[in-house]
Amino acid sequence: MSIAASPPLDTDLTRDALDARLAATWRTRPGFWGALATVDHKIIGRRYILTAFVFLLLGGVLALLMRWQLARPEGRVIGPDLYNQVFTMHGANMMFLFAVPVMEAMAVYLVPLMVGTRNIAFPRLNAFSYWIYLFGGILLWVSFALDMGPDIGWFGYVPLSGPQYAPGKRADIWAQMITFTEIAALAVAVEIVVTVFKQRAPGMTLDRMPLFVWAMLVTSFLVMLAMPAIMVGSTTLILDRLVGTHFYNPAEGGDVLLWQHLFWFFGHPEVYIIFLPATGMVSSMLPAFVRRPVFGYLGLVLSMVTIGILSFGLWVHHMFTTGLPRLGESFFTASSMAIAVPAGLQIFCWIATIWGGRPVFRTPFLFILAFFFTFVLGGMTGVMVASVPFDTQVHDTYFVVAHFHYVLIGGAVFPLLGAIYYWYPKIVGRMMSERLGRWVFGLIFVGFNLAFFPMHLLGLQGMPRRVYTYQTDVPWAGLNLFVSLSSMMLALGFLLFFIDAVRSARRGAPAGNDPWGAPSLEWATTSPPPAYNFARIPVVTGQSPLWEEREVFPVAAGLRVDRRELVITSVADAVPEARDSSPRDSIWPFWAALATSVMLIGSIFTPWAVVWGAIPVAITLIGWFWPKGTPEDDA
Repeated sequence: MSIAASPPLDTDLTRDALDARLAATWRTRPGFWGALATVDHKIIGRRYILTAFVFLLLGGVLALLMRWQLARPEGRVIGPDLYNQVFTMHGANMMFLFAVPVMEAMAVYLVPLMVGTRNIAFPRLNAFSYWIYLFGGILLWVSFALDMGPDIGWFGYVPLSGPQYAPGKRADIWAQMITFTEIAALAVAVEIVVTVFKQRAPGMTLDRMPLFVWAMLVTSFLVMLAMPAIMVGSTTLILDRLVGTHFYNPAEGGDVLLWQHLFWFFGHPEVYIIFLPATGMVSSMLPAFVRRPVFGYLGLVLSMVTIGILSFGLWVHHMFTTGLPRLGESFFTASSMAIAVPAGLQIFCWIATIWGGRPVFRTPFLFILAFFFTFVLGGMTGVMVASVPFDTQVHDTYFVVAHFHYVLIGGAVFPLLGAIYYWYPKIVGRMMSERLGRWVFGLIFVGFNLAFFPMHLLGLQGMPRRVYTYQTDVPWAGLNLFVSLSSMMLALGFLLFFIDAVRSARRGAPAGNDPWGAPSLEWATTSPPPAYNFARIPVVTGQSPLWEEREVFPVAAGLRVDRRELVITSVADAVPEARDSSPRDSIWPFWAALATSVMLIGSIFTPWAVVWGAIPVAITLIGWFWPKGTPEDDA
């Protein structure tokens, strides 16, 4: 091949010329169709994050409606039917449309930047996953607006969700919404695993990966192993309801407890699917605010892996009152208590990091401290309900509601809010308000504890969960009124958070590339990052690359600039193995998601929708994978 025919490489250009060529190669086409067709992980990640927070806002409104109803005895704000829809929608929305998706959304945006690559693996699958997630959320909320919202609880227990006790389409909508969200979650999990294993920057060995990347790697494996269980459960439920099978009908050889085993085999790992990314966020944020690397890197990695493994041995502690063999219950009690050991190890590593550093008390760090306090309390009550005698007494009371929210809000939402304040300048290019952030922190932290800690007392007093009202002769009125008023403080904190996020997008102070002085790789590029992330792929020489290479940051070279190219590296040592093409923008993932959504929604009303709906799905997939003649178009 002659020199003139050689492909243009990044080594042939000056930095300004290189940026211009890469911007033209990686750009998203302007306009409406360009927005639908984009496969840029940063654009899709922002959409994921924004959509998840919209669902958080909607779920919060439902929570306030429930607290308004329960503020006084014999409340008449809403009736029992609407209340059943509201608490089902609140739980399903928060668990399936916010908690898991928002953690994966942060990973979609951050992991490629943290590992030093230009795009996520399988970017068209990434775009498909977002559209499926969006359409599933729209299905749930449109059904609620049409008075067809699910009313069977976010857990959908049979036989109450079966054809005998739940006529109509409400339970079917819930079951099919599960299918939407699990398809999206599984797709993102596969993308994260492949990105982490094969697209890390040269030199980023496994023991140099950021801890958030480790957390998302473990979480992705949990998603791939746990979520098929709930997909099997929801599919068999909808078959019982629409086709006439008898998976959960004891009269025909089915078993109602089968549903609980399938659901909680997914449901308890799901808690750690939400919690582990939060621990990764804490581990990645702490060094920037204590000015030293995190203490016990290996211990933190091993604790995350251990938690991931043990999380699959806990599901029966949700079923201690179902009459299972006592010997089996003892094993699940032991495993439920054992998982506190690696979680406690993480706490001690973080405390040691702070102890040996010079803490700077900015808003993200305040949320980290709030996480320590609330998650430890939630973990302690978790050990309590792991005891069979105690769980038997408080099962299905407000004690469990309090424990659940202390673990999920304290263990996931507080770190997430800190992470938004921390990575907002990277995503938007502007800082959120520090003064308003402290108000947000104070209102949310105090409001949360005032709202949810008294629920422990309500549970010990015998107040059952999932009741829409209560009588005047029970001693619950005072605490319920206090909880409802405190929830207004919590809601005000979230309202200020949303106001701060929107206001800062236009009026926030310019952030610069690395406003926190952080050590990880995502801060090595501009804020917000360009379409191609890195003009030249960085070379990593340690766990804190930006601290260890202050003067001249090493980079790899030799990629083409006329097409979207990535560096493929080995799994363990991140040794460069090949150059690979990343797919260009395509409208077909959107059409495939739309065709799949029509098929799944149609199947709620007739099984024939699966047969006829498979035809447009097949057509869109053929268009998606039809060879176009160039490697990046064929991917």
